Amino acid sequence: MTTQVQGQVAPGFEAVRTEFERNLAQRGEIGAAVAAYWRGEKVVDLWGGRRAPAGDAPWEEDTMVVVMSTTKGLSALTLALANARGWLDYDGKVASFWPEFAQNGKGDITVAQLLSHEAGLVLLDERMTLEKLRDLDYVARVLARQKPAWPPGTRHGYHTVTLGLYMQEVMRRVDPRHRTLGQVFHDEIAVPLGLEFYIGLPPETPADRVATVKTLNPWRGLLALRYTPPAVTLKMITPGSLLRRSFVGLIAEPNDRAFLEVEVPAGNGVGTARAIARAYSVLAEGGGELGITRETFERVTTPPQPAQCKDVVLGVPSYFWLGFLRPGPQAWFGSSPRALGAPGAGGSFAFADPDAHLGYAYVMNKLDFYLENDPREKALRDAVYRAMGRAKA
Repeated sequence: MTTQVQGQVAPGFEAVRTEFERNLAQRGEIGAAVAAYWRGEKVVDLWGGRRAPAGDAPWEEDTMVVVMSTTKGLSALTLALANARGWLDYDGKVASFWPEFAQNGKGDITVAQLLSHEAGLVLLDERMTLEKLRDLDYVARVLARQKPAWPPGTRHGYHTVTLGLYMQEVMRRVDPRHRTLGQVFHDEIAVPLGLEFYIGLPPETPADRVATVKTLNPWRGLLALRYTPPAVTLKMITPGSLLRRSFVGLIAEPNDRAFLEVEVPAGNGVGTARAIARAYSVLAEGGGELGITRETFERVTTPPQPAQCKDVVLGVPSYFWLGFLRPGPQAWFGSSPRALGAPGAGGSFAFADPDAHLGYAYVMNKLDFYLENDPREKALRDAVYRAMGRAKA
């Protein structure tokens, strides 16, 4: 069975490798990768385990995997770049560049409210098939007619699937060339930084480059009740709850190649931990390498001030701002409130910590049910911070 760990760590970061080995030997990991850049330099780049739940094919240096909602952070970074270039005003009304969006009482919703999960646009009134997702004009018409589930700006709730669809149309409207969000990410972020990450996997990508995911199922869900927040469990099993209904609009199959090849900016990005950590490292250093302005950087790193901490979709406190997850009293990560990133269903997590000058990413192919602080990821993250602390001492 393939459990060998490959890659390298900088001197002082050996404990990260030790925890990665423990994930494979003791914590049920199948295959995974973790990467960290500190002060702009790569200090962790590890991969190991198996590329698929069945068989012995190893996770290679260039293995990519779908990272679910960790995609949201890179989509938010792409929109931050649009803000820095003057294409997008966070304080402007969405309807100012997308008039049809004003339907059903949405005329005053700002870009900041939409990206911060405050618009109440959690649901879709029809299911988005892959065929429909390929027709972005059709998707735009569906999105424009949706009615908020609460008065926009009065509360917040996790826009599980819909956020990325709205991000997509916002980008298409404001980009001078009307490119898709995935295209802008590729052209303006991935290519300049040399990143292997795609929002919309290229069809020519060899199948053996992409890891197979062990998906969630009801039986594993029952076993996970001991560590899943009861409020989230209740929301998930209650017929008619916003959380349960939010999954109805789009059926996501992470092992379906056709699904990975369309653009779903909220949840189907495919790439390496190395690429994600590098992108966040650039952001942690101020974003100047990408042309992100000081004004934009200060705006996206400002701690959020939500109307209330409780997420009305998830049923627990959460903190979002301009598309990124942010630290909060009941859900902390990073060294300060200026950290920003995105977790993904199943356990992946990536973020920038500007005050620590850290870009970090963990990805894997065994999905689990932790809402936050998956023990596999948390052990690696803690080891990275301990190593940085010792190096600064």
